[in-house]
Amino acid sequence: MFSKVSTKEIFETKSVPSALAKMAIPTIMSQLITLIYNIADTWFIGQTDNPYMVAASSLVLTIFLMTSAIANLFGVGGGSLVVRLLGSKEEEEAKKVASLSLVMATVASLIFSLLCLIFMNPLLYLLGASDNTIGYARQYLLFVVVIGGVPAVLANTMSAMVRNIGYAKEAGFGLGLGGILNVILDPVFMFVLFPDGYQVAGAAVATMLSNVITLVYFILVYRRLKEKTVLSLPHRIEKIRRQSLRSLFSVGIPAAMSLLLFDLTNIVINKLASGHGDIELAAIGIVLKVERLPLNIGIGICLGMIPLVAYNYASKNHKRMKGFFVAARLAGLIVSILCVIFYRIFAPDIINAFISDADTVRFGTEYLQSRCFATPFMFLSFHMVHFMQAVDRGKVSFSLAIIRQICLNIPILLLMNYLFGMSGIVWTQLIADVINVIISYIIYGRLIGKIQNI
Repeated sequence: MFSKVSTKEIFETKSVPSALAKMAIPTIMSQLITLIYNIADTWFIGQTDNPYMVAASSLVLTIFLMTSAIANLFGVGGGSLVVRLLGSKEEEEAKKVASLSLVMATVASLIFSLLCLIFMNPLLYLLGASDNTIGYARQYLLFVVVIGGVPAVLANTMSAMVRNIGYAKEAGFGLGLGGILNVILDPVFMFVLFPDGYQVAGAAVATMLSNVITLVYFILVYRRLKEKTVLSLPHRIEKIRRQSLRSLFSVGIPAAMSLLLFDLTNIVINKLASGHGDIELAAIGIVLKVERLPLNIGIGICLGMIPLVAYNYASKNHKRMKGFFVAARLAGLIVSILCVIFYRIFAPDIINAFISDADTVRFGTEYLQSRCFATPFMFLSFHMVHFMQAVDRGKVSFSLAIIRQICLNIPILLLMNYLFGMSGIVWTQLIADVINVIISYIIYGRLIGKIQNI
């Protein structure tokens, strides 16, 4: 059910570059603004010149990313299924799937927030918190995840639903609104409303409120689109076909696990880095956020690609489907290569913008100039995973995530740390993703023929 002929044209007749741009540009903008507000916390906290505060916020980021994994489970899993159902003209089932996805996202995020509250201290120590960072980490976790987890998950899930039915601009504006609010509220809560020593708590409250306001925005969008699309706020628990439920989880679980495994790798990096010192942990924490510039742009491209590929896969227009895959890959590679050049030249200035502590700047510059070479291969890796999600190949998507993180990234991290210390940790991403891209394209080459013959 599309509200306008022009919306349907994006999926069916608009030229591939134009349609991809129409879907991807708003998504890229929202991803960049989301990145800005994620980086904003680190930047504003860094203005205290307290590396323990920076390290603490980096530790909690890995937990906060798990809320994104929950949103992926129901937003990507449910959203991609909705657009495939629209492509096969099953509008009533699409409406039920969209409704049930929100209900399940609410329940799952509530359970996760409660678990984080109950096991807060053991969890933070497990992730690498020290006596110097545990207090700050508790402040950040309480507001961002325990209190703010449910709004964060629902806002991201609803954004995915809105984007997948063709309203990329509305979806992008919603996430962008949250990012802008966070940047505005951060200094107010950190340096005006909260006392000295509670800057981390101030940043956390700003993030929490931004997510709450974003959720309110998407509730209003849902109400506006209710009569024109398959989206509506749930009033009851819908019963969907068993095959639909299986399809939702077959794509959603790998989508969530991909992010969880990515998060697990960051947890391992933080844990290993903390063994080398809190300064090294703060430096790699900054680098892991800074390098998300090309990754978030790439994710925006891929998220714009998913509904276009999924719709044309379901309607059996395989030539157009493959056209979107190739166009997205080219765009992502161009961005990645430009960012490699940018980071090599301006790494010292970038790190110094976050914190003036000389040792942290020195380590951060070294880490960023080395890790940036992995950027194009990282994009190719998750580009392939997103494509598999779009064509309902959840098992393949999950296998690729397992290969990348469990079989390659984490074992190589442990080995490289043992052999070369922090330098080994920094160079692991390039080694792992080069191998992963080769494996991914071997799998793709064997699968694409089968998909086109369906």
